Amino acid sequence: MPLSEEEQRQFEQLERALAAEDPKFVSAMRGTNVRLYYKRRAVLAGVGFVLGIAVLMTGAIIPNTIIGVVGFVMMVACLYIAALSMKRISNAGEADDIPPPPPTKRHRTKHDSSGSFMERMEDRWRRRRDEDL
Repeated sequence: MPLSEEEQRQFEQLERALAAEDPKFVSAMRGTNVRLYYKRRAVLAGVGFVLGIAVLMTGAIIPNTIIGVVGFVMMVACLYIAALSMKRISNAGEADDIPPPPPTKRHRTKHDSSGSFMERMEDRWRRRRDEDL
């Protein structure tokens, strides 16, 4: 829903006041690109992954298990961060200029997946038994 004229005027006034108060912050916020941020994060995770391999190999060459485990954990963590960043890069292209859709109201029924597995099975059993009567 678009802003009313009064809301738009107030928003612009707040924006001007913020720009006058902290111009560095405003320029930093305008220069933020989501895709660039996640791309940089993925590259840094790749560098961390390579360093993790180096630490793992160091732990293997020097017979020290703890160093090897630290290298392995470092590799797994960097791989996880890189995978999340790549996923967000692909999602950021679609959602850069498009605002998120408004949440839809969904009426919850007693058959939603919110209950435990056994509760759902019991509900199904009761429905079948009631239908047979």
